[in-house]
Amino acid sequence: MTPTLVRQHPSRTGAAPRVDLRARARDWSEIQERMLVPLYEAVYERLDVGPATRLLGLGCGSGLALLMAASRGAAITGVDTSSHRLALARERLLPDERDTPTRTDTRIVRGSPAEAASADAAGYTVVTAFEPIGCLAGDTEGLGELLAEALPLAGHGAAVVLAGWGPPERCATSTVLRVAAKLAEPLRGADAWRPAERDDLERVAERAGLRPDGSGRVACPFGYADADSAVRGLKSTGLFDPAITATDQVQVDKELAEALHPYQRADGTVWMPNVFRYLVARVP
Repeated sequence: MTPTLVRQHPSRTGAAPRVDLRARARDWSEIQERMLVPLYEAVYERLDVGPATRLLGLGCGSGLALLMAASRGAAITGVDTSSHRLALARERLLPDERDTPTRTDTRIVRGSPAEAASADAAGYTVVTAFEPIGCLAGDTEGLGELLAEALPLAGHGAAVVLAGWGPPERCATSTVLRVAAKLAEPLRGADAWRPAERDDLERVAERAGLRPDGSGRVACPFGYADADSAVRGLKSTGLFDPAITATDQVQVDKELAEALHPYQRADGTVWMPNVFRYLVARVP
């Protein structure tokens, strides 16, 4: 669930874990990204996203949420820092990019939100930050930085959508994330899992100078074909990188598989109920 269900951050205290970033991006696109489809659908329905919408997607990842908005007729711009995920987004959204380089209703931008500014792409009516906050220390600050760059591109009254994890007691995946936190403990100061707090989204909106305009909760169960798919999907979020840095891939895979065991059904599938929150705020 980036967006990443969180934005990818290198460890502050150790070398970055050795991972195949291309394979991880593919796992995100093929396994994990779809878990938040109910969230995307609920938000787009609430905001009546359609042909009149100019949407800026922050942390757009491999572009599934953008594809859903485009299918409703919206003009879309996606921004992310992962070149591998963006390559997959371009495959989805701009399959004929070489033949139609002047297309302007769909834009994929690598870098910061400020780089999404252009003469024909100002005045966004909807800005989405679907990467859920409320699971890593410091993730609210990171979202605030993104908004500081993105909001000048939005028009007066534009809707800004923030997303976050629901209460830990309603998110089965929280028990699995605690395993990552335990394994990462030797790296003091590394990004660490923390339980979501009730007002995480509201605090971010307030600091950004936004006006809250409603919120909601959406059930987003994580379902996987088998335990191996679950391990690959969850690792593709980047939430387990501090644990991999502190230990190694083999140990993280082993501990993660054990933590998933209570959620594995008789047919081998893995099912974890979760609830995510979203907040709609307006640009003054």
